Amino acid sequence: MIGRVFKAFQYRDFRLMWIGACTSSIGTWMQIVAQGWLIYRISHSAFYLALDQFLGGIPIFLFSLIGGVVADRVERHRILLTSQYVQMASASILTILVATGLLGMHVWPILCLSFVSGLAQAFGGPAYQALIPTLVKKEDMPNAIALNSIQFNVAVMVGPALAGQALARLGEKWCFGLNALSFLAPIVSLSIITTRFLPQKTTDSMVSSLKQGIAFVRKQPSMEALVVLAFCMTGLSVPMRTYLPVFVKDIFHRGPETYGNLLALMGLGSICGSLTAAGAGHIGKRGRVALGALICLGAGVAGFSLSRSLPLSGAMLVLVGASMMTAFAMVSSLVQLITTDEMRGRVMSVYNVAFRGGMPMGNLLSGWLVPMLTAPVVLGINGSVLILVALYFLVVQRRVAAL
Repeated sequence: MIGRVFKAFQYRDFRLMWIGACTSSIGTWMQIVAQGWLIYRISHSAFYLALDQFLGGIPIFLFSLIGGVVADRVERHRILLTSQYVQMASASILTILVATGLLGMHVWPILCLSFVSGLAQAFGGPAYQALIPTLVKKEDMPNAIALNSIQFNVAVMVGPALAGQALARLGEKWCFGLNALSFLAPIVSLSIITTRFLPQKTTDSMVSSLKQGIAFVRKQPSMEALVVLAFCMTGLSVPMRTYLPVFVKDIFHRGPETYGNLLALMGLGSICGSLTAAGAGHIGKRGRVALGALICLGAGVAGFSLSRSLPLSGAMLVLVGASMMTAFAMVSSLVQLITTDEMRGRVMSVYNVAFRGGMPMGNLLSGWLVPMLTAPVVLGINGSVLILVALYFLVVQRRVAAL
């Protein structure tokens, strides 16, 4: 059973990329926690929390399609290395601003650096998602995708827990500085892996290549539905994580350590969901499993919004993490299995636009609604709508359920 769960680790290059990405993700989550706490401490504004998430995600929504075309035309290692260097520089600048006191009570430098990091991810994301399946054999691709989500969620569990301790004892600058150092891990990994993607020479323009990718998605009967599900999954669930500082400070009246612990519980659930997906191997009816997980995700978000008990809220976050990663692993593996390698960068960029684009759009909408309706009400609505979307694809439009 253990060998089946970790089967993709038999590939050296995949192991190296996994370790590098996991280390970097831990640092990134330390910064996410510290940055959210810093913004709310400076501004006392739920709107600025949402705006920061929006500015970090909107470049991915706007430029991922171009990033996918580039990922099919340029050696993917070079794209990824450039992305890592830009994100490292952004984290380093923020560290200096906070450590020297130059930031003061200003939020706008943080928001600008979030946009720059998001821009780097818009090009690095499609390249990374397109590179991972080339490191393993096709039959091990679903396992590699699930293990890749595990590294992300190990970081979601470890990063916030470390950030909560560092925030309480050392301050935000240490979280930002450690994140800057963590980018050395994927840079080293990319430098020593041997697998290379050699793009086919083409005379097509960027626009023509982009149209080919979109046309490929539209020709697949179930691909459009998977893209819609990816958008709804993040757009309706991610605002819950955005507004955790509001719940911690204003409802539970706790500090940054509790904030980090709650995010760590969500990460623990995510690891459980990812391990389940990795161990499932070539499970049938992935579409139904994904839709069932989305129903559980909506129930968890709605349950968290109603809870006024810290232990119950923690349990809801475990459920949210587990169901989100199960749905993500199933939907992602279906998209990867449907597409071909020469189209992978472009197809994954379309998927990435939906999956990552849902985050800023969901945060922007919730940032507008929260001042009018309060955070618990908005999250309750989000969870209920997510359940209805999953039921629609399960009962009415059954293309995904048939996969």
